[in-house]
Amino acid sequence: MLRTTYDWAMRMAQTRHALWILALISFIESSVFPIPPDVLLIPMVLARPHRAWLIAGVCTVASVAGGFAGYAIGLFLYEAVGQPVLAFYGYLDRFTEFQALYNEWGAWIVAGAGATPFPYKVITIASGVTQLDPAVFAVASVLSRGARFFLVAALLWKWGPPMRAFIERRLGLLVTLGFVLLLGGFLALRLL
Repeated sequence: MLRTTYDWAMRMAQTRHALWILALISFIESSVFPIPPDVLLIPMVLARPHRAWLIAGVCTVASVAGGFAGYAIGLFLYEAVGQPVLAFYGYLDRFTEFQALYNEWGAWIVAGAGATPFPYKVITIASGVTQLDPAVFAVASVLSRGARFFLVAALLWKWGPPMRAFIERRLGLLVTLGFVLLLGGFLALRLL
């Protein structure tokens, strides 16, 4: 199944609709979807390294736009939508404590979540609920998400063929490691 999914992603990365699909995944991941855009970003850059910067740019812009959708969920739909999403990630009980410190450290919190496996969607919603300054949110999001996606693109652009061979030889191990990191982000969220 892993090989089939990987092969599908590699084929999808070469289609003319790949950038639109990446943009959609990047957008919804920033507000509600649990799968990171790297699932498509990596095969797209491996398949077309000459478009690495465009791919990273689309991923960044769509992710930040999706971040503002999460911000809007927190700002306008917290009770109807935001609370259930935060409850799903196990953060609702401690959210009140978190909210008090949030605006003081908001730029750093957004930047940290944007650049790490920590669930960025939780931070986008929290930013709306606490009404973090939208300009601060935008700058921190652009810098952190851009740094993350452009770093991935740069590494794959520079060392793409050996990276692709490495990924294909160790696909199971890498997927397991990615799952552990994702799970670790969720667990860290529960423990905060």
